[in-house]
Amino acid sequence: MLTKEYIKDLKTNGNGAIGKLVEQHKTNSGSLVFILESLGQLPKNFDSSFLPDLTTHKSSDVRLLAVKNIGKLADEQNIQLLSYISKHDNDTTVRREAISSIGRMRKEIVKPYLVDALQDEDPKVVCQAIRGLLVFKGNGVDEELKKLINHENEMVRTVIYKEFFATQKTHKNQPHTESYDYLKNVVVNADTIETMKLLEDESIHLTFTSPPYYNARDYSIYPSYKAYLEFLADVFKEVHRITKEGRFLIVNTSPIIIPRISRSHSSKRYPIPFDIHPYLMEMGWEFIDDIVWLKPEASVKNRIGGFMQHRKPLGYKPNSVTEYLMVYRKSTEKLLDWNIREYDYKTVQESKVADGYETSNVWKIDPCFDKVHSAVFPVELCKRVIQYYSFKNDLVFDPFGGSGTMGKTAKSLGRNFFLTEKDETYFEYMKSKKSKEIFDSRETKFLSLNEFKQTIK
Repeated sequence: MLTKEYIKDLKTNGNGAIGKLVEQHKTNSGSLVFILESLGQLPKNFDSSFLPDLTTHKSSDVRLLAVKNIGKLADEQNIQLLSYISKHDNDTTVRREAISSIGRMRKEIVKPYLVDALQDEDPKVVCQAIRGLLVFKGNGVDEELKKLINHENEMVRTVIYKEFFATQKTHKNQPHTESYDYLKNVVVNADTIETMKLLEDESIHLTFTSPPYYNARDYSIYPSYKAYLEFLADVFKEVHRITKEGRFLIVNTSPIIIPRISRSHSSKRYPIPFDIHPYLMEMGWEFIDDIVWLKPEASVKNRIGGFMQHRKPLGYKPNSVTEYLMVYRKSTEKLLDWNIREYDYKTVQESKVADGYETSNVWKIDPCFDKVHSAVFPVELCKRVIQYYSFKNDLVFDPFGGSGTMGKTAKSLGRNFFLTEKDETYFEYMKSKKSKEIFDSRETKFLSLNEFKQTIK
């Protein structure tokens, strides 16, 4: 019976014992995989003569593990074999592992083989070759790597840009974790773009918003769907500018149906989340996640009623019980760890998300209904977004403030908020006695655009 302990004993005993074991199980791919996985670190005197034969095995899993174990030996005599495998194996993971095994030798002799791999058609192989060559950065490989700045693959371009062409930002006017006092717990009754243009670069930590739907209910009327998308693009371009490096934008949208003019015409369904996405990518937002907000079917408009009656093909229209939370991060060469390390230990500990957090990208949350605003954020939705994507004392922003739920939730979670709201009805609603209770923990300022301008220092 094969066990890890048995394989370990054979490995340390030497005398080609592992090779003999492999020979005994050569027709059983599962056993070979178990043996190769169990080898662990290989001793210097390990008899590896059986490994090259396994690199041509019919099972890609066996070939992969054979290549990995050859790589552990760091023997220059294996470079030619590994290079051949990297070019001719029919499994991309095996080919990548062959380049990885060459790179792990970290010797001058491997440089031409890794440079050669930069021409591979598989971007995963190219990225692995880049990783191996970066060990020699500044030592005769830079020019070869810089040539990849115009590579067809975006991951390759990103790595090369970060390593050789990115410039260090020096224009910050405040520490990354801080925000301007004149923005804290403020609601401005004005056009959001006009207001944002008054803000400094990198002023806010998180934006969570639900944009107005295209020509729906009481929202603003746009001359065309294209004009609507371009308006949203203008908004999120300004949001990008005022967002701190590497921080998040979460946009809550869903497809919208424009009713038909008459029974002789069709209604029109616009896929807002999917159509706005290319604009966001183009302006420098990096797509991170799509979260589906799932609502009870009883809470949405019934679209399936007609089909339930006739059951005729082509007439099926399911009830729309979902909205999307599209999660984006402001593009940066820095990792998330850098953002976290900017905060002190106490803030990080106090900001940790408690047990009971959502583990999937489907969030089951009941919607809210309000006589004044037709699309109110549920508190639970705001709570999750703010907790998952910001730290205590961060500044969170909603360019379409609506009834102010985002501000209320931010305060309750120890964050500061900044809201803009063009509609005076909603602005006054937030100022009303009912909404003042929303902003009770710290003073909230309700300002016109001119009043807001006077507060900026």
